[in-house]
Amino acid sequence: MSPLAASIAAVAAFARPEITLPLEDPILKFLLIMAIVLAAPILLNKLKVPYLLGLIIAGAVIGPHGLNLVLRDSSIILSGTAGLLYIMFLSGLDLDMSDLRRSSSRSLLFGLLTFGIPLAAGILAGRCLLGFPIHSSVLLAGLFASQTLIAYPIVSKLGITRDKAVTIAVGGTVVTDTLALLLLTVVVGVATGSVEEGFWWRLALSVVGCIACIIGLFPLLARWFFKRCSDNVSQYVFVLVMVFLGAWLAQWAGLEPIIGAFLAGLALNRLIPRTSPLMNRIEFVGNAVFIPFFLIGVGMLIDYRAFFRNWESLEVAAVMIVLVTATKYAAAYLSQKAFRLTRNQRTLLFGLSSAHVAATLAAVMVGYNVILGHTPDGEPIRLLGESVLNGTILMILVTCTVSTFATQHGAHQIALKGARRDERTPSAASEHVLIPVAHAGMIDELVGLGIALTKQKYRSLYALKAIDNRLHDPEVQKSGQRLLDRAAEAAAAAGIHMHRLLRYDVNIVNAIVSVVRERNVSDLVLGMHQVEGTPTLALPDVLGGGAAALGKTLPQVIEGSNVTTYIYCARQPLPTVRRHLVFVPRKAELEAGFDTWLLRIRHLAHDTAGARLIFHAAPATIDHLRRHRRRRGADIAAYVAHDEGWSWDDLPAMLREVRPDDCVWVVMSRRDRISYQAAMNRVPGYLEELLPHNSYVMLFPVQAGGDEEKMYLA
Repeated sequence: MSPLAASIAAVAAFARPEITLPLEDPILKFLLIMAIVLAAPILLNKLKVPYLLGLIIAGAVIGPHGLNLVLRDSSIILSGTAGLLYIMFLSGLDLDMSDLRRSSSRSLLFGLLTFGIPLAAGILAGRCLLGFPIHSSVLLAGLFASQTLIAYPIVSKLGITRDKAVTIAVGGTVVTDTLALLLLTVVVGVATGSVEEGFWWRLALSVVGCIACIIGLFPLLARWFFKRCSDNVSQYVFVLVMVFLGAWLAQWAGLEPIIGAFLAGLALNRLIPRTSPLMNRIEFVGNAVFIPFFLIGVGMLIDYRAFFRNWESLEVAAVMIVLVTATKYAAAYLSQKAFRLTRNQRTLLFGLSSAHVAATLAAVMVGYNVILGHTPDGEPIRLLGESVLNGTILMILVTCTVSTFATQHGAHQIALKGARRDERTPSAASEHVLIPVAHAGMIDELVGLGIALTKQKYRSLYALKAIDNRLHDPEVQKSGQRLLDRAAEAAAAAGIHMHRLLRYDVNIVNAIVSVVRERNVSDLVLGMHQVEGTPTLALPDVLGGGAAALGKTLPQVIEGSNVTTYIYCARQPLPTVRRHLVFVPRKAELEAGFDTWLLRIRHLAHDTAGARLIFHAAPATIDHLRRHRRRRGADIAAYVAHDEGWSWDDLPAMLREVRPDDCVWVVMSRRDRISYQAAMNRVPGYLEELLPHNSYVMLFPVQAGGDEEKMYLA
């Protein structure tokens, strides 16, 4: 063959790689799996089939026991393991911490029920129905007791992760999986004769040490990192490191890695707000890549041919499926009666707790690999035989099917009722937030505060860039448009749309006041920066060409727009704040906007970072603050009463007690209104002088007393 012909043949061979089954080309494998992830929701939504179940079935079809298109090799196992850890991490991250504390006893009781009832039934079935030895029966019962939150993405997608039933189910899953895996460790140790005198001490110390390390050290490390690194990619990679580090620590302590991932989610819960860009990225990557790989990998385990080889596998599978479903439903039913849940919440509780994948697979594989001896024919005597292994695979398929359908039904009904209730809420269209922008460095924090103060379902965000109408420089317009684009990007990173307003006007006051009236703005978020060379505070210079002093421009903005206004000085990321100290003037409860600003601050502290609220006020005002505490869940506020004669000139002494991670809120007042005090004029200077490293907010509520107030209330 000539050199030219050889070259052509080589190019042709390179251009047309041979396709063999199972697929070995990583590009084709990834293409096939992502095509399934793309097509499954589109096709199955029309059939009313949960897409989670569709991904499991797709994995069975393309797997080694189906069409043999893809092997369950190390790449699938790695991605699937990451997906499982992701599910547990998200479940810990989404939990309402105050509700978790309030319902911890409920989660514990449900965990004991969903562990104890299947455990007792499993031991009896193993001994009486299947004739297993006691050790094998106890380990089989452990398979019944464990559960996996495989349907958690359904409730996450429907936005009901903070429902009471979800909180109980997630907490109960941690309890029952921990007990089931500890039972696995003990049974294997007893069966193999490796339980010695120091076994229990080592197990207890390693478990306690692991939990203390994750819950105690992870938040400190994360707060330190988030305060010093604002890069989006680095923050996300840091979260992944924490997830897998927590999983490894749990594995080192003798627990299943999923427990460590869940604890990592709890540890970072306060530092990753639900409406933050980082949370949006975590959910996006998990739902798009890691979790689908896990579900497809589960499907690849299913070998339908094993059930036609002998009747023993089918008998064991039937016993396991019937008992598991019945006992899990019994636990959900008893919990419903004990906790006074609705029928839909009971269905949701049963759906979330009925799937068996992670801990069940771990336990059955360990039991299958433990060889207790050999028969006279040389066959190994296993702690759990091949019939249990095959029965477990079928049980995984059936329980995942039941779990997804039950969770889909219960979650959909709960979400539907919640949507109807929201439609009847009178404030459903009242949260319009305006954020004037001037400096790129302040935009992210201003947008973050605007998002954190209001409820996602009801809010509309507006970014304003005003330009002096006497200027004709096209570069000014381009620069303003870039700032608006930056604000829109900051909101989009959290999955929220930002309306961009580029306005030509005569001055800053007229620009802001006009937009407030035109857009029916309810909340105005302004940034505060230091004028170069002086300690004077100033509003953002949205017109360009220098800063407007606080003493000249701010009173005009406040008096001209009677809406709840926040003047924000951001010196550390909002999620890293530990405490919000709120200083409230006398008679603030008599102002028209008292309920509004109090609701905003409580919403921020609860839903953003779970930080502690500490109100400083006169006794009469504190009585009103206590009456407006959250109706559901534990109160996250503390109250410090000062005598009726305390003055704003006493503020410096209190500010000197502020801790490094505190954010100070000062509720101000417009001149000649009910709660106004002349000493308030000195508050900006106190804040700037005494809080060089702390974030603070000057809050001006809606107040009665002017013509605009009459229009506003009308």
